[in-house]
Amino acid sequence: MTPKDMMVLDVNAEALGIPKQSLMENAGRCLAYKIIHLLKPCKVAIFAGTGGNGGDGFVAARYLINKGFQIHVYLLGHPTRIKSKETARNWEILQKMKELHSPIKITLINDSTDLSEIQADIIIDSLLGTGTEGKLREPISTAIEHINKSKAIKIAVDIPSGLDPLTGKVFDKAVHADFTFTFHQEKSGFNDAKSEYLGEIHVCDIGIPQEAEISTGPGDLLRLKKRINKSHKGQNGRVLIIGGSKDYSGAPALAALSAMKSGVDLAVVASPSLISSSIRSYSPDLIVNSLTDDFITPKDIDKILKLSKNADSLVMGCGIGTESETAETLNYLMEKLNKPLVIDADALKIIDTDLIKRSNLEMILTPHKAEFKALFSIEAPEKLEDKIETMMKVSRNYGVTVLLKGDIDIIAYNDMYKLNSTGNPGMTVGGTGDCLAGLVGGLIAQGHHIYEAAYLGAYINGRAGDMVAKEYGANFTATDLLKYLPKAFK
Repeated sequence: MTPKDMMVLDVNAEALGIPKQSLMENAGRCLAYKIIHLLKPCKVAIFAGTGGNGGDGFVAARYLINKGFQIHVYLLGHPTRIKSKETARNWEILQKMKELHSPIKITLINDSTDLSEIQADIIIDSLLGTGTEGKLREPISTAIEHINKSKAIKIAVDIPSGLDPLTGKVFDKAVHADFTFTFHQEKSGFNDAKSEYLGEIHVCDIGIPQEAEISTGPGDLLRLKKRINKSHKGQNGRVLIIGGSKDYSGAPALAALSAMKSGVDLAVVASPSLISSSIRSYSPDLIVNSLTDDFITPKDIDKILKLSKNADSLVMGCGIGTESETAETLNYLMEKLNKPLVIDADALKIIDTDLIKRSNLEMILTPHKAEFKALFSIEAPEKLEDKIETMMKVSRNYGVTVLLKGDIDIIAYNDMYKLNSTGNPGMTVGGTGDCLAGLVGGLIAQGHHIYEAAYLGAYINGRAGDMVAKEYGANFTATDLLKYLPKAFK
């Protein structure tokens, strides 16, 4: 569990109706009862920062006082620096308790000179949480030195302050904990961290449901790549869309425009010459390369391979048709391409499944139920649990990511899966699947792993659909959906 994973879960849990205040209360209570179970009432010094980790310590203080522990809270920093409303609320509770003659002691540490030898049997380290990195600032740096010098039992809240939760490395210095009480799951950095910092690890269940982890939600938007301030043209991704036929010019255009809305710098369309002018007419932002004939044939292979060299990801299939020569072309390309590939729409009906299995390409398949059956000769089960298992089995067997579109999208990658429930019945209109394929291709081009790109794309595309449905009801088009994609990223 990485720091980003925990941030995502907090937001997704809140979207499910579980407020952050409840999670902080659960964390502090679990921390306190772990201590109560292990140790007898004694003197406890709680070193708290101004972030969420400090708030966990404030909550624990209340429960420990009720069980006879003598509590002295040290807040490192001025209360005005507390930005989290949950932490601020629990700080206010401690202040009111003190006013009402609670035995709790509270000391503000504004400078390292305010620190002295710690008189306590237990020290709770709730200074820094999973968001910490780099060199420590004062007075926290000196506080850690005092904590480590003490002979008291040291308990780290979630992670020892100073330890990088992602890598387990210590950049400057870190608390040498006897116990680490971490929340929800062990952090990824624990695997490589030295035991002298972590001590004995206990995991606290703070009430984050499984649904916050396996279902997409607004927290997943935190995973989106940020554009580099000094980036140049092309550095934010190039997508090549291979598609279109004499009857379908809109599909590749929608995919390319969706890729542009995802934030890529360039979207290039390779399409039959008959419809290339039509695709250009959709937007001057698109680069359209004319191929031959009325549909894609083996004569186009060399040009497509040449275009693919400048692409970061490829989207293949939107409006491409099911001509035998097109099938021959796509299957040949499958063996020659070397870029991450999104396969959608008609391409799912004509590609060779043996080639999929043999291919070393990073690949995402985006079928709906009928396309899935046509491709794999497998009926997608009706029951959700069985459907999930089937998608994971196909993913493992063929070495691909599967994005099965439906009322609940299933995104499977080996033994991992995500469920996405954004979207609405209005999205049965033609073209929304092309938008999804282009969106996923755009996210891959910007550096997202194929699995992450698949579930982010499903969430954002469905979210845009939900936004447009609020304005138009079910009577909207894929072009309407495109207008809402930028808003769906926020």
